[in-house]
Amino acid sequence: MKTRYEQIVDVRKIASEKGGDIPAILSLAEQEQILPAASDKKRTLLLAIDVQNDFMESIGSLPVAGSRADVQRLTQWIYNNMASLTQVMCSLDCHSLRQIFHADWWVDKQGNQPKPFTVIRHKDLIDGTWTVANSDTAEQSLVYLKNLEAEGRKELCIWPYHCLEGSSGAQLESQFTNMLYFHSAARRVKPLLVYKGQDPYTEMYGIIKAEYDDNKFVNHAVLEAIQAYDAIYIAGQASSHCVLASAMQILEYFAEDKAITSRITLLIDCMSPIAGFEEATLQAFESLREKYGIQIKKSTDVIL
Repeated sequence: MKTRYEQIVDVRKIASEKGGDIPAILSLAEQEQILPAASDKKRTLLLAIDVQNDFMESIGSLPVAGSRADVQRLTQWIYNNMASLTQVMCSLDCHSLRQIFHADWWVDKQGNQPKPFTVIRHKDLIDGTWTVANSDTAEQSLVYLKNLEAEGRKELCIWPYHCLEGSSGAQLESQFTNMLYFHSAARRVKPLLVYKGQDPYTEMYGIIKAEYDDNKFVNHAVLEAIQAYDAIYIAGQASSHCVLASAMQILEYFAEDKAITSRITLLIDCMSPIAGFEEATLQAFESLREKYGIQIKKSTDVIL
């Protein structure tokens, strides 16, 4: 390409909230002589999970160690494969105050809110260890915790306030954004943005569905979009939570169609786990490889 990587991404500014000159970047992209994405015979998708400021080291409210280097490797991979990468789909956590996984939803017997990373269980509501701050949410909160535990899914964890709608923390990381829109202009394809996590009564780690939801919502639009690609690459943050949940949900949905599940590759060096979940995450990924035939590769080993 005519445009150098360094003209798009300033690695010194990764995880700094200092964005680039998007109009200038678009101008550079428009000078490239790359065929439009619509002409690709092999259609390739990058599914970038929650590459947002609040998950970035040094600036995020829920920082993931290793995220800066992950962004550098991911943007370099996009750059290296510009002419063959058909589409980029980005999931974005999108939250507000007064959600079941935030501290202001709960109080203890003394009226204190829980600290970040407190785990709240169904029995804690029964014995009064924790109660809802707003009595109107009591019944639905109890139902959620009961069903969450009955289905053997994650325990309810109180997370630091993160990705609050409209905040800088909710924005895509700036240098990733530069590369995202360079790709968009160069390949003449609109990036796909998928927002998740807005329901106050549930957690939604994965891009497809909540951990438990009375309405049984499933994002079929995303599943149908994924199905249309010949190769799907997954990256983002955090590998232990939202990346893992997204991969599992997609694979579970297409479990009977190995022709689809075998198209999926995890770019393992473009994601990092939350501290304390390193070994469990690797084991979970290995289980997915054995069960569904996915591939797990470093970005440097993948040339489209």
